[in-house]
Amino acid sequence: MSATRSAARKAARKPATPVREGVKLETFVWEGTDKRGTRMKGEQAAKNANLLRAELRRQGINPSLVKAKPKPLFGGAGKKITPKEIAVFSRQIATMIKSGVPIVQALEIIGSGHKNPKMAQMVNAIRVDIENGTSFSDALGRYPVQFDELTRNLVRVGESAGVLETVLDSIATYKENIESLKGKIKKALFYPATVIAVAIIVTAILLIFVVPQFEQVFEGFGAELPAFTQLIVAASRFMVAYWWALLGIAVISIVGLIFAYKRSAAFRNALDRWMLKIPIIGQILHNASIARFSRTLATTFKAGVPLVEALESVAGATGNTVYEQATHRIRDDVSVGYQMNMAMKQVNLFPHMVVQMTAIGEEAGALDTMLFKVADFYEEEVNNAVDALSSLIEPIIMIFIGVVVGGMVIGMYLPIFKLASVV
Repeated sequence: MSATRSAARKAARKPATPVREGVKLETFVWEGTDKRGTRMKGEQAAKNANLLRAELRRQGINPSLVKAKPKPLFGGAGKKITPKEIAVFSRQIATMIKSGVPIVQALEIIGSGHKNPKMAQMVNAIRVDIENGTSFSDALGRYPVQFDELTRNLVRVGESAGVLETVLDSIATYKENIESLKGKIKKALFYPATVIAVAIIVTAILLIFVVPQFEQVFEGFGAELPAFTQLIVAASRFMVAYWWALLGIAVISIVGLIFAYKRSAAFRNALDRWMLKIPIIGQILHNASIARFSRTLATTFKAGVPLVEALESVAGATGNTVYEQATHRIRDDVSVGYQMNMAMKQVNLFPHMVVQMTAIGEEAGALDTMLFKVADFYEEEVNNAVDALSSLIEPIIMIFIGVVVGGMVIGMYLPIFKLASVV
């Protein structure tokens, strides 16, 4: 049950008190009756059941049952908080504060209505911290995985300048655009990978289960098999005998790649450089990194963050270590007096149009406006490239699967055709 609006206002005006670290909220379900005797029920996060009963009584509800919400059997409570949920949260909090809803009440509304228990718990914990006198940016700082340094810095700037609702609106728009861009990149990479995986699985099933059946039939022919059929039969025998080793190698390789990418900066840098050189895919990744660089820098600079500090935040948001290193170099050059467009030209990664738009923005004192236009342009380029890639890959997929599966079918029927010609 939501707190009353007057209570939320009092909580928002509450003087600062020492913040108690590690405040953990638990979700409770409750039942009760209001002053008219109408039965009511709901669920709400609180520190304990007694405090929730007291809160319900303050709201005119006589609680008859308050108990901890049972956890799902199969890990429903363990669902992680996704970047998309953070983007939606940013839009919700921005919209409510812009509409005049106090931040404490806005957080309570969002927390009580969220379907993800972990997200609801985090939002309610942030609300409790703010009620205890913590600033919004510091409350977000307790969750660095969900709220990156860029978001926290922008919120801090908005709080100090008294324009929190405007900054939150910019953050919401930024996160929505970035998540949309990430989705397009995943689509561009996931589609070909899925097709290759399906082709490998289908081939393995044919070699392990189907070809051995044909092999038993061929043994009764008493004639030499065609070379192509012999090749398929040999591959089938190898798969049947060593499928476990091949599966183990595949799993170990995938796990090893993921581990090396997360732990080794050199491997991550080498892989990112290699991916930028892949035909078609590489160009999409280039455009995506430029779009993320431009939009992130435009958002931070528009919020009033100094350019050098903004570039520090931008580096980690580009999504590619090559562009991250280039951004650090640009920051170093700008910090010693170079114009940004000259620093961008030196790293030899940004197209001439991007450098020229940046130069015009610096000259006209409208750098953020120009960077937003650059971001819009390259996000549209990524969108068009992903659509074109999907159209290009579909016939290639059909040909690839047709060649693999059709080739194996022909190889299995060649002995039958040969026997029929002899007869």
